[in-house]
Amino acid sequence: MDRRGVLKALAGFALCPVCANLGFAEEAAHWSYEGAQGPGHWGDLDPADRVCANGGQQSPIVIDSSIKAQLAPLKFAWARQAETIINNGHTIQLNFNDGGTLTKGSGKYTLVQFHFHHPSEHHIDGKGFPMEVHFVHRNDAGSLGVVGVMLEPGKANPVFAKIVASMPAAEGPAVVAAPGIDPKGLLPPSRGYYFYSGSLTTPPCSEIVDWMVLPRPIKVAKTDIDAFAKLYPANARPVQKLERRLVLRSPKA
Repeated sequence: MDRRGVLKALAGFALCPVCANLGFAEEAAHWSYEGAQGPGHWGDLDPADRVCANGGQQSPIVIDSSIKAQLAPLKFAWARQAETIINNGHTIQLNFNDGGTLTKGSGKYTLVQFHFHHPSEHHIDGKGFPMEVHFVHRNDAGSLGVVGVMLEPGKANPVFAKIVASMPAAEGPAVVAAPGIDPKGLLPPSRGYYFYSGSLTTPPCSEIVDWMVLPRPIKVAKTDIDAFAKLYPANARPVQKLERRLVLRSPKA
């Protein structure tokens, strides 16, 4: 992918604070999750978004078959506090200037932001979940590594509870995040994962993402899920065709 494509990809993840800091923010066509600007029309909104309609490695997917492989364990060395929080009109997102690293074997990514989808975008064994959180990383080559974690109702999660209590109710600029929002508090104890090559799940749908989907969900309070759903009743892209891709499964997944 050329430099313009990578920049457009970052814009698609609504990384406005990061893009501005690096001096390459780029305006994207307006899109939504319903109606004439919904997922079925994303490929028509902007010439740069055509891969949303005709790509061969689109995300999310249904993970119902996989190949067991000796995948390297995921090593999380993240910052312990998010810096800003934003309601960007598509989701609630937490941003980092220096978010620490994710290491997978010899590959290393830097955490840039994490955000939420309701309901989950990925399905596992034919099952969807009430919510999914995406931890977005990038490496020095401009590729992205995204870790997906499922959320389901149960015991309250302190980190998610703080996010819900402090999330802006309306679209607007980023504000300082509440203290105590440690991203590792949203990871399950079991770090087994599925791995596949895919795309952004928002326009421009660029196919530059290494997906690492953790099948073990975390528990969060149902009242917190309901509070998020009041802001975003449905901000998940429908599942896409697997095409000829393989999904790999780590030993503990």
